[in-house]
Amino acid sequence: MKNETLYPTTTKKLVEKKAALAPKNVEAWRNFSRTVFEAGALDEKTKQLIAVAVAHVTQCPYCIRGHSKQAMRKGANKEEIMEAVWVAAEMRAGAAYAHATIALDEMELFEKNDFSMGKK
Repeated sequence: MKNETLYPTTTKKLVEKKAALAPKNVEAWRNFSRTVFEAGALDEKTKQLIAVAVAHVTQCPYCIRGHSKQAMRKGANKEEIMEAVWVAAEMRAGAAYAHATIALDEMELFEKNDFSMGKK
């Protein structure tokens, strides 16, 4: 049967297959992940809202699904999750605009070097 979606559905079988290919790495990753998402200076809900925002910036559909669900499990509501998405959108757009400084700098260097070499 042909898969009609862009991304395969995560199943327990696929998770187990991936884990079997690098078991030590997966164990280390899972321990790291559990530690990162434990309550600390930030509560678990806040950490999941951050994860939702980052997942949108990295555009990981699996992360968007997983962390949206986890955020709700940790007490976030739909409005909080959507606000986190908008923060991510602003940061991504803001970063693109901020990097325009690099493009502007390169354009000015090009013009300076082009004119100094007698080219127009």
